[in-house]
Amino acid sequence: MTEITCKNCNKLSKHHGKGFCFNCYRKLSWKPKFIICKHCQQEKPHHSKGLCSNCNNKITRYQEIKDFNYRKYHNISVDIYKEITKVCMVCEFNKIINLHHLDHNRKNNFRENLIGLCPNHHKMIHDYRFSQEVVEILKSKGIEAKLTKF
Repeated sequence: MTEITCKNCNKLSKHHGKGFCFNCYRKLSWKPKFIICKHCQQEKPHHSKGLCSNCNNKITRYQEIKDFNYRKYHNISVDIYKEITKVCMVCEFNKIINLHHLDHNRKNNFRENLIGLCPNHHKMIHDYRFSQEVVEILKSKGIEAKLTKF
C-alpha cells in the first residue's frame, strides 16, 4: 500500500479511502448503519448480530463482566465466589444467591467470614426486625453470624 498525506490532519499514513487516514475517514466520511436494536429496541448504530454495541457487550460478555466484578468488589477469586454462592445457607434456594459477610465487614473477605444467602434472607439479616430470626437459623446449622442492631 502506498503512503499518503491525510487531507484532514496532514499525517503521513497508509492510504485508507477518499484521501484520509483511517481515523479521519471514520470521523468525517464513514457513516454507520443505524438499526433498531433487537434487545433494547432503540435506533442505534449497528454493531453485531442486529445489536447495538452496548447490548452486544451485555449479552456476549455478561459472564466475563460478572467475573470481573466478583474480583473487583469482593477481592476473592471467581472459583471461591461460585463455591460460596451455590446455595442459601438458610433455605437451600439455589437460583440467585448473594454473598454475605458474617461480621458485616465487607472488607473482611476471609473464606470463614463468607456465606451464601438468597436475596430474601440476605435482606432479612440486614433488617433489625428479622435479623434475630435468620441468625438463630444459622446458629442451629453451626454458623455464627452477627446481629444487625437498630
